[in-house]
Amino acid sequence: MTKRKVANLLALAVLAYLSRAPMHPYELSKTLRAHGDDRSIKFTHGSVYMVFEQLAKAGLVAEQETTRDGQRPERTVYGITPAGRAELGDWLRDLVGTPRHEFPAFGSALSLISALHPDVVVDLLRQRLALLEEQRAAAAALVDSPAPHPLFLVEEVYRQGLLEAEIAFVHRFIEQITDPVSGWGPMWAGYHELNS
Repeated sequence: MTKRKVANLLALAVLAYLSRAPMHPYELSKTLRAHGDDRSIKFTHGSVYMVFEQLAKAGLVAEQETTRDGQRPERTVYGITPAGRAELGDWLRDLVGTPRHEFPAFGSALSLISALHPDVVVDLLRQRLALLEEQRAAAAALVDSPAPHPLFLVEEVYRQGLLEAEIAFVHRFIEQITDPVSGWGPMWAGYHELNS
């Protein structure tokens, strides 16, 4: 994996949109929201401005023009540089082609789950299932909605697959805990009582 000059995914999104046309940071922020990118990338208007500064310092974007409209502050439009285009292509190829171990919060919680009583865990997992079902329905509605091109919703199709896998996992985990014959619950509860 290459060490990036600016390594957060918001920078990647900024480079991708600037590869289409130069933009002002506020305009790009509104475009990200309008295109639903806030479902995949966490950002605020302020963080977009900060990323523009970092990318400019790294030589990946450059000022194209600065204008002023009356009493309003100056408005600087940025464009991607040749180095920025190269970085965008390399970064996307790396992310798409190379799987990475990520550290999701749920996986971290699962690694420590024995600190809770199995009855509590089952209740929490059932609560999680209900919320996952809501998220799956919302993702399905997005995917089924009219879009200019299915490619613009590919991240939601991916998200649907992840939700399906997590829902199946949670169902199996509940069964493993609650099965009266071979379930983990009684042993787990005894372990928890010994360590309470």
